[in-house]
Amino acid sequence: MLHWSISSLELPLRFTWKISRNASDAKTNLLVRVGEGAHTGWGEAAPNVRYAETPELLLAQFAALQQAGLGNVQHLDDLTALLDAANPAHALRFAVESAYVHYQARKQGLSVPALLQVPTPAAAVPTAFTLPIMEPGAVAGFVQAQGMARFPLLKVKVNQESGADLLRELTRLLPGHALLVDGNEAWHDADGLLRFVEAVRDLPGLNVRLLEQPLPATCADDYRYLHSRSPWPLIADESVTDAADFAAIAQQFHVLNMKLMKAGGYHNGVRLLRQAQAHGLRTMIGCMVETSLGIWSALQVSGLAEVCDLDGFLIVRNEPYGLVHETNGHLAAQAQVPELPGAPFVPST
Repeated sequence: MLHWSISSLELPLRFTWKISRNASDAKTNLLVRVGEGAHTGWGEAAPNVRYAETPELLLAQFAALQQAGLGNVQHLDDLTALLDAANPAHALRFAVESAYVHYQARKQGLSVPALLQVPTPAAAVPTAFTLPIMEPGAVAGFVQAQGMARFPLLKVKVNQESGADLLRELTRLLPGHALLVDGNEAWHDADGLLRFVEAVRDLPGLNVRLLEQPLPATCADDYRYLHSRSPWPLIADESVTDAADFAAIAQQFHVLNMKLMKAGGYHNGVRLLRQAQAHGLRTMIGCMVETSLGIWSALQVSGLAEVCDLDGFLIVRNEPYGLVHETNGHLAAQAQVPELPGAPFVPST
């Protein structure tokens, strides 16, 4: 019988993480462990308030999974059936499935990409790094303190109020640097967004490569209107969680940002990436604020993505595990996840 356990992990952040809809100085993630003899597997859940996920909800759902027979799982098909019946939050589903996949990979002596039948990731994967929303006067100090110039792609979180000022200041400091502008659904309609684009597109040195989810996911008509009018390729983030009508998505966006915490598991995440490619969409892998465990997991499927935005562990103060290392804006992952240190794990009841 497999032994499953869960624990909360408090993560103070290195700076205030502010996007268009909220701000935080700390996150509470959850770690799931599964073990049998010498073999263990670990997974991370990063609850997302955008989808009404909370640590308390995920802990309660994990207890329900235990009651439903999680410890009796013997094959991935068993686990999938159990998760399908229980329908837990996407982040918890990913933590549970990834812990089991990691356990199976160690037990079978396989790498995770080999087990998932996906391409082996590059030895050094370039990542974006994010400038959160802040006062424009604070940008110069932040850029210097974080060494942002070393990253090949910089993401800029924007809202309607200060987005233009942040782009103007960042472009002044790093002219010509490749940028990804992320609106997190801050605009309400296509015309308002196009006015913003028109106001900033001629800034000296501005080099925007991508525009991520500027309008709410419900604005499908606006996205179809923008598809041929936006000067920058549009990325679907909040518009795709664990399922999507890709024929419709391809009429609205040019790129899919797959996040394992939203997809609810490795296997569904891989399916989303391959479906996106089949419909002519470019692919990207993103993350939440996560430890290097969650980022390590994302790197296992990064061979399917053109763009990686995996800086979540760089936001965490005193990141606890060191499973991924960043050098000159590129990420390198350990071969396997060892037994992790931290708070004692107690079985959920």
